[in-house]
Amino acid sequence: MTSSAQTTFAAEARTVGDLIRAWRLHRRLSQLDLASAADISTRHLSYVETGRAAPSRAMVMHLAERLAVPLRERNQLLAAAGFAPLYRERPLADPALGAARDAVDQVLKAHEPWPALAVDRHWTMLSHNATVPLLLQGVDAALLQGPVNVLRLSLHPGGLASRIANLATWRAHLLHRLAQQIEATADATLTALLSELQAYPAPSVDDPDGAGAEAEASAIAVPLRMRTPAGVLSFLSTTTVFGSPVDITLSELALETFFPADAATAEALRTLVRN
Repeated sequence: MTSSAQTTFAAEARTVGDLIRAWRLHRRLSQLDLASAADISTRHLSYVETGRAAPSRAMVMHLAERLAVPLRERNQLLAAAGFAPLYRERPLADPALGAARDAVDQVLKAHEPWPALAVDRHWTMLSHNATVPLLLQGVDAALLQGPVNVLRLSLHPGGLASRIANLATWRAHLLHRLAQQIEATADATLTALLSELQAYPAPSVDDPDGAGAEAEASAIAVPLRMRTPAGVLSFLSTTTVFGSPVDITLSELALETFFPADAATAEALRTLVRN
């Protein structure tokens, strides 16, 4: 994010023009770029950004769509323009989200014996299946006191970091994902989280680890390789989100699911769950 955009996002008194300009700068677009994408004149966009023209509700939403502004921040744009928020934010336990909550529970349960969890925008763990706690035994209890942040739990020295065989590679992967999320959302909480995680001690390179390291070199995706009493378990991860959500909670919810990357990991997980 540019310094001017950071200043505008952080300002206490924000006009809709300030916010539109901040999002435009965050997306690294000139006024001409955005005006062309939105099929409006550069002069009109300039007037909106400087407050010389008051945008209609439709124009606010039109510009927000072209700027790929998240739902939560679209509400902020509408409020700054003097309009009522359009998108509701309900807690996941709200009866109105019952069908979505059931879908999440079904996916997590059906994924067993492989681990799976649901997280919100800030990587707070909202739910998990029965396999996840089995892999967290022995971590610092303070990190498991709610709300549990999954990235902090993963990279904190008292969390899973000491057990991750390919910590340098996995850490770089998580930090890259977080940086991409910040780029998309301009979220100050995520920015602070990134700074915290970057300050944790970490190896510059992964330690050699026999056949596992050799397999990783030819892997099709970055695996998570965890040291456990049953040996080094190797996982491939996927992320699932709801399609076309109009509720803020659902738009920010993601399912993180892990699959065994080899037969030995699959068998170890089946044994772990049975016991």
